[in-house]
Amino acid sequence: MRLVLLFVSAMVADGSAHAADRGRYIGEIVAACGACHDTPGKGSAGHLAGGFIIREPGFVAVVPNITPDRATGIGNWTDAEITAAIRNGIRPDGSHIGVPMPFELYRDMADSDVTAVIAWLRSVPPVVNAIAAKSKYDVPPRGFAPPVGAVTGPPRGAVANGKYLASLAHCFECHSPRLASGGIDWANAGRGAHVFRGPWGAAVSANLTASRDTGLGEWSDDRIVQTLVTGKSADGRSLAPQMASRAPLFAQWTATDMRDLVAYLRALPAAEANVAP
Repeated sequence: MRLVLLFVSAMVADGSAHAADRGRYIGEIVAACGACHDTPGKGSAGHLAGGFIIREPGFVAVVPNITPDRATGIGNWTDAEITAAIRNGIRPDGSHIGVPMPFELYRDMADSDVTAVIAWLRSVPPVVNAIAAKSKYDVPPRGFAPPVGAVTGPPRGAVANGKYLASLAHCFECHSPRLASGGIDWANAGRGAHVFRGPWGAAVSANLTASRDTGLGEWSDDRIVQTLVTGKSADGRSLAPQMASRAPLFAQWTATDMRDLVAYLRALPAAEANVAP
């Protein structure tokens, strides 16, 4: 009996480790949670510990600690509460999470991947980081859709999987025009022309559609991949800081997922925009 219990325990532990590995891939590599949730200037010691302040017209967002610390992080949150935050933008107390948390893009995250991301979040070292500053919003909150139920997946097929990954990587949050409400203009997804302002000045997102003049229509698959994983365009110029900083993460995507992402970009209908990639 003891041998059976040990065997079962080993299977459970191995399953949890596998889930956490998948969760790290989805949360850290594809979705780049640390881009916002890492504590500035702390390196690995501040991984997912929050404190980053995002200033945009209309709001100042203070990013929370999402390590499993019970006092200052999400260590006391249940799996259901973490799921609601990821997919519905709702905290355990019922309050809504504001932008720039991209829960709009995580609504279709497969149940298996949500479970995996939670396993990963619970596996990272807890960091005590009490964040006193509060977010401030001068703009009305975006509309909230009904809570998400069960989501099967992730989808199979190159284009379908590529679309799924592009959503989790929030590609179109940057590479699409915005509606007056601040939401993504899905009717023009991939056309770019969204302006980002910061210490670097103004950066305008590129057109990712199949347009031969201003999009990716003349690009080879290899050129697209090399641009993503190096942070440099074919002419050697560095991409905008937001994209250049993602290059080390894109370099860790699996070959299959990268191929599927390119297949999905190829499937976007050609649309003209003022900004070439």
